[in-house]
Amino acid sequence: MAGPMAFSGGDLPASRGPYSPAVAWGGLLFVSGLLAVKEDGVAVEGDVREEAMVVLRNLERILQAAGSGMDKVLAVTVFLADVGELSAFNEVYEEFFQPPYPARSAVGVSLPGEFRVELAAVACRE
Repeated sequence: MAGPMAFSGGDLPASRGPYSPAVAWGGLLFVSGLLAVKEDGVAVEGDVREEAMVVLRNLERILQAAGSGMDKVLAVTVFLADVGELSAFNEVYEEFFQPPYPARSAVGVSLPGEFRVELAAVACRE
């Protein structure tokens, strides 16, 4: 089996540190935590719904670039600056995922800057 393959560059969100936006190993794709940063690198200033929309669109772009898709997401970890905003996050999340939903964890954390949402995922590439 070949070693891991990293996906970065092009129109994918740029890393904000020493990591790849996504790494594939075998038939799995591991997507790093995504913040609400638009294609031009500018952070979104808005509520949790606006951030969720940008984060999920970024996830969609990364998955497509790596030969996967939203329908192949196996697990999602959602990090929220305020867990009380989970219902609002879910309103947007349900626009991107249909049953059967991926396995998911949602946790309250301290996020960098003014960000309200971060999301990481594991998807199948086959």
